Amino acid sequence: MDSATLDAMQTSLRGPVIGPQNPEYLQARSIYNAMIDKRPAAIVRCADAADVMDAVNFIRDTGLELAVRGGGHSGPGLCLVDDGVTVDLSPMRWVRVDPAARTAQVGGGSQLRDLDHATHGFGLATPTGIVSMTGVGGLTLGGGHGYLTRKYGLTVDNLLAADVVLADGSFVTASETEHPDLFWALRGGGGNFGIVTSFTYRLHQVDTVGVGITVWPVDHTREVLTWYRDFLPQAPDDIYGFFTLFTIPPGPPFPEELHGRKVCGIVWCHTGDPDRTEDALAVVNEPAPPAFHFTAPMPYPALQSLFDELIPTGYQWYWRGDFFDRIPDAAVDVHLKYGENLPTPLSLMHLYPVDAAAHRVAPEDTAWSYRDAVWSGVFAGVDPDPANAETVKQWCVNYWEEMHPYSMGGSYVNFMGQGEDQERVRATYRDHYDRLAQVKRTYDPDNLFHANQNIRPAQEH
Repeated sequence: MDSATLDAMQTSLRGPVIGPQNPEYLQARSIYNAMIDKRPAAIVRCADAADVMDAVNFIRDTGLELAVRGGGHSGPGLCLVDDGVTVDLSPMRWVRVDPAARTAQVGGGSQLRDLDHATHGFGLATPTGIVSMTGVGGLTLGGGHGYLTRKYGLTVDNLLAADVVLADGSFVTASETEHPDLFWALRGGGGNFGIVTSFTYRLHQVDTVGVGITVWPVDHTREVLTWYRDFLPQAPDDIYGFFTLFTIPPGPPFPEELHGRKVCGIVWCHTGDPDRTEDALAVVNEPAPPAFHFTAPMPYPALQSLFDELIPTGYQWYWRGDFFDRIPDAAVDVHLKYGENLPTPLSLMHLYPVDAAAHRVAPEDTAWSYRDAVWSGVFAGVDPDPANAETVKQWCVNYWEEMHPYSMGGSYVNFMGQGEDQERVRATYRDHYDRLAQVKRTYDPDNLFHANQNIRPAQEH
């Protein structure tokens, strides 16, 4: 992009336009996953919705590639595009809570910690993810699941409205009553349909929750996971627990003798009476005596940020995911094999529950097409050292390939990795794909928004 084009773009926008010669450029193009090294021609930090509208018009009319950055947490780096323009919403970090209506309107550049902080002041929350630096935008548009999902559903089940800048530069509000086709597609269809400048969520009474961390030696994976697969789906909605394979980090709450040991474990969230969490989780002794078991009442935002320091911005990441409705014995053996061979201290596997309340929404009500899934699994190779990037990637790919035959065929769109093909996108949306492609043709017929897990516009017959 030449300097005249950069100057012309800056003239039409309030927010800064950052090109490669700008001293802020290296920082502006850095994202959560340091394995991604893309060099946009410009990064546009939009101050407001009007800036987003002007940026879309400029990028479209000049024929440039466009990507959208919310929290910069995209695993495959879809928030950047080489030689194109990243529309960066990070200045749009604001939250307005209506405690009487129990709703929150949230700027498109906000992170989960912004939302949690604002709502917690009123003893309220909505289901989101488990890492507080995650952007609300990408998480929500992909569906969104986390600690409150078994109790209150997916993030998209609690989305009431979205303000959207479309490919033609116009601004609309999508809800059940306004542009309902677009609203349906936004709830799980990713960033394919426009740039969301604000989200409005339904909130629930959530203040202090019971938190539990239970770990067993990794060689107990077979007993623990076979117990977990039976216990969790029939547990009360107030009990959420994701299963994990990981290496014990140094520091509290873990005792020193466990530091550096490979383990299987469950991270619990109890939304019932926090004083009864220990009783509710007494069942953890059933599969085998834990090597460590910890429970404590905790403010919900503290749980949401519990793992932030372990996996900060700037590490090498490679991840892939799949949905599962069952965990057969053969799959348990695969988990044991890869848990015993975690390639680096930060590499991990998580199985997140997406049942209970999430199953009570009809499959056709949102673009999220796996209402029959019980777990959303992610396999993640992680390390701070770029020299280990290929090692963690290969471990992840091998693990995923061995587990995929036991999956339901598709993945949570936010857990799709770099280089996954169009068939994987179709598998993720199953029989919703054709309907999504029709909505795409209505709102983005030229596929301006294609730096994503792309849904191509339906062709006219």
